[in-house]
Amino acid sequence: MSIASMTGFARAQGRDETTAWTWEAKSVNGKGLDVRLRLPPGWDALEIPAREAVSKRFKRGNISLTLTVQHQGEQGGVRVNHALLDQLLGLVRDMEDKLPDVAAPRLDGLLTIRGVIEPVEAEETEEERATREAAVARTLMEALDALAAMREAEGRRLAEVLNGQIDRIMELKTAAEGCASLRVDAIRERLRTQLAQLLDAVPALPEERIAQEAALLAAKGDVREELDRLVAHVQAARELLAGGGAVGRRIDFLCQEFNREANTLCSKSGDVELTRIGLDLKAVIEQFREQVQNIE
Repeated sequence: MSIASMTGFARAQGRDETTAWTWEAKSVNGKGLDVRLRLPPGWDALEIPAREAVSKRFKRGNISLTLTVQHQGEQGGVRVNHALLDQLLGLVRDMEDKLPDVAAPRLDGLLTIRGVIEPVEAEETEEERATREAAVARTLMEALDALAAMREAEGRRLAEVLNGQIDRIMELKTAAEGCASLRVDAIRERLRTQLAQLLDAVPALPEERIAQEAALLAAKGDVREELDRLVAHVQAARELLAGGGAVGRRIDFLCQEFNREANTLCSKSGDVELTRIGLDLKAVIEQFREQVQNIE
């Protein structure tokens, strides 16, 4: 099982002797699973099966399904909405009395008003209706399968990007471990220089006192615990990516932990080199987090 993206688009078409239909399925990022359907009048019976089919295939994402139906066979004809036409004719007579100099609308113009002429579909049996609905439902499954395939393909691309960013995090972790400013002798020398600048003419402190202060500064600036936790988070992220499935929320939580370690490393930094590494680490983690938002 591989990870999947939450973005994708798919279309599937079907037809029978009298009708053609098209399903369009579009998916974008979302915190949970949100399904929106647009069905033509008379096709409401497909709503519940469609929602159930989506929930079985996907765990996260805002998914929109649109069904378009076109009748291609023999039509049932048209009929006149006499109630609406009579209402319009009454309005015409009223306007003729109030505006005698204005030409009255013609009948052919009234018939073009929306709702006056209504299409009448050819009658079909319950069996024919059920057969067509089943065929349309099968086409929906094809659209959802195609959408899932696209999300999985995008997920494989995302996995490559995420693994590359994890590799970069490990490179920066190694660079931080090798930073010269973390060595005790470097801390001792830095402390000695600072004391000399501050005290100037004041007699030098005993070597034992300098060693004590250096040890205290080394303890405060020790980032080995943060780097060890960073390694543990990297291992957890790799396992989640390798395991696949709907792991987006869990990796998003790991991003918070990554960021916490990077912030602590920067706050403990005692020189420019380690600060630069910490800032680079934060930048990579932010890029990682942005990509994770696309994972199901």
